[in-house]
Amino acid sequence: MVRTTAWIAALAIVAAASAPALAAVPSYELVRGMHRPSESLLVDRHGEVLHELRTDPRSRRLAWVEIDAISPALLQAVVMAEDRRFFAHGGVDFRAVAAAAVQRWVVGPQRGASTITMQLAAMLDPGLRPAGNRRTFLQKWRQAQAAWEIEGSWDKRRILEAYLNRVYFSGELQGIHAAARALFGKSPHGLDRVESILLAALIRAPNAGAGAAAPRAALLGRSLGWNISEEKIRELAFQALGGVKFIAPQAGMAPQLAQRLLKGKPAGGEVPTTLDGELQRLVVERLAVHLDPLRARNVGEGAVLVAANRTGEVLAYASRTSAPERSRFVDGVAARRQAGSTLKPFLYAEAFEQRLLTPATLLDDSPLDLGLPGGIYQPRSYDGTHVGPVSVRTALAASMNIPAVKAAQLLGVETFLGSLRRLGVEGLSESGDFYGPSLALGTADVTLWELVNAYRALANGGWWSPLQLEPPRQAGAAGRRVFSEEAAFLAADILSDRQARYLGFGLENALSTRFWTAVKTGTSKDMRDNWCVGFSREFTVGVWVGNYAGEPMWDVSGVAGAAPIWRDIMDHLHRRQPGRPPAPPGGLVRGTASGGSGRTIEWFIRGTEPGGQGGYPLPGLARIAYPPDEAILSFDPDIPRDRQKILFRAAGAGEALNWMLNGRFLPAEAAANGWPVTPGRFTLSLYTLAGVRLDEVRFTVRGKAARDPGSR
Repeated sequence: MVRTTAWIAALAIVAAASAPALAAVPSYELVRGMHRPSESLLVDRHGEVLHELRTDPRSRRLAWVEIDAISPALLQAVVMAEDRRFFAHGGVDFRAVAAAAVQRWVVGPQRGASTITMQLAAMLDPGLRPAGNRRTFLQKWRQAQAAWEIEGSWDKRRILEAYLNRVYFSGELQGIHAAARALFGKSPHGLDRVESILLAALIRAPNAGAGAAAPRAALLGRSLGWNISEEKIRELAFQALGGVKFIAPQAGMAPQLAQRLLKGKPAGGEVPTTLDGELQRLVVERLAVHLDPLRARNVGEGAVLVAANRTGEVLAYASRTSAPERSRFVDGVAARRQAGSTLKPFLYAEAFEQRLLTPATLLDDSPLDLGLPGGIYQPRSYDGTHVGPVSVRTALAASMNIPAVKAAQLLGVETFLGSLRRLGVEGLSESGDFYGPSLALGTADVTLWELVNAYRALANGGWWSPLQLEPPRQAGAAGRRVFSEEAAFLAADILSDRQARYLGFGLENALSTRFWTAVKTGTSKDMRDNWCVGFSREFTVGVWVGNYAGEPMWDVSGVAGAAPIWRDIMDHLHRRQPGRPPAPPGGLVRGTASGGSGRTIEWFIRGTEPGGQGGYPLPGLARIAYPPDEAILSFDPDIPRDRQKILFRAAGAGEALNWMLNGRFLPAEAAANGWPVTPGRFTLSLYTLAGVRLDEVRFTVRGKAARDPGSR
């Protein structure tokens, strides 16, 4: 033994003379500070962890664990397995080196003599790692030098702590934290003796299967004097190593948002958000409570977005699915779905803005046929009934379809599209002719993100600004005015009117809160999408339910599907402070209007009130009854040409009107007695005597005849 040790010392002298200078050994504080878990964290506005997501595909590490938080049984097992004289030597165990040399001389290469400190040194310095199966002698010597330096500046407990946080236990599992969670679903402090010897046995063979690891663990248990049956060790080994090593996240409240914000970021970091952890938990729980009973009606998914009106900060962002194996990471907040009736408030707000409608204006809820290039468009009411003339207030609050289509004709689809684009609704790249008047009923696709922020613009008096998911770096995000304060107030006031909502929803429903809120539901074609979006003065809440695959729900309206979730969240937000109604802007006046239900007191933008200076026709709104929009007409060969005329008719006219054809006013006799037919493409407009446009249609006449000198 003396001879062997002297031989090793002599070689060490030769190696020291020829070895390059050793890199400085890092401090414990530096090593710990450089530790980067493979998981990144999404945290809320208060620093609470909302979600843990793996972002490093190369290995699996969790947060650093201090030695006092590691099971004493594991510490004892690892020291026995890897370096039983760890607490006695100064970094290199010469007795183990000598024994290894004798074994190598007598029976060939066996286990090495690297101490825990030497192994740690190789973990910290890539130059000390073997290029092949074994290290060179110079690498061994430099590894010993590094171990001595570590022992000279670190204490033993910190060496063991760093080692256990950096060593690989099984496959990609690096560190005791990841190994304990993946193999046993435990924190390191909770490991028992059986689990400890199995983990310690894996250090020398991280890729070993259960059949190879169990005997090694059993031998280690006997060395420690622990009375553990081999059958129990074998059973645990097959249970822990036989399947997929899955680490359940410690927090998993926002998987879709974590994918959105953490992907591509450096591993191990924290990304702060504007979310509120308490509200996020409630939203996730409310989604589960309400969606689970709806599964019997073929409702599989839902999403919720909550925003603070003043700042635009997102306070809750959640999606839920009943089929996590199929659509766990589909983001219901960002998914583009058909809008249904949720676009109607912006249609009417723009009509208020253009002074084309007031809340008291009467619209005719009666069957409507519109000629379009693809055929006749016949919008239908939700329940198939018609009620005749209704005020705009009732039409919007009760979500009536045909009045909305007529309002879109009056406003013009292009103008409506411009409003939606200014509200941040992306993807509306086609012209108004592509969407047609059905855009009023929400045939365009939108996201919950876009809808919530559009409704937030109404809550903020017509001012739109971007939503904020991460704490803003500078105050005051850029925004723009979409509607005047007056137009936005009128739309919000109607959406808050419980009485006006009665015709479509009754008085008692999930939309009727104990405090002031403005809210709108929407259901897309064939009940594929179900929406409820609304706001108080402080918050805007949006809810979508349906199926990501687009399957229809079974008899689920907005009031039955999304609205109860919306109501629960809004009640929670105002549990301590009820919402107050907004103050009317200075540009509004109160006036008396006469309509189908008698005289009512209504808000008007100044100049549009009855008897005001704007010359606005109240209470009724005239529209073009014939010809229908996009109609295609042709000459009748059996009737003399000079006797073929088109009689332009207006419905709901309460006063004298002006007709304009292709930009030129028609003579009174032509409007009264009929316009002589001539081929071409024509735009027919209806105006009040004060010059307010009421309606407009386009039609085509086919055939050959002398061109009318009044057309162009």
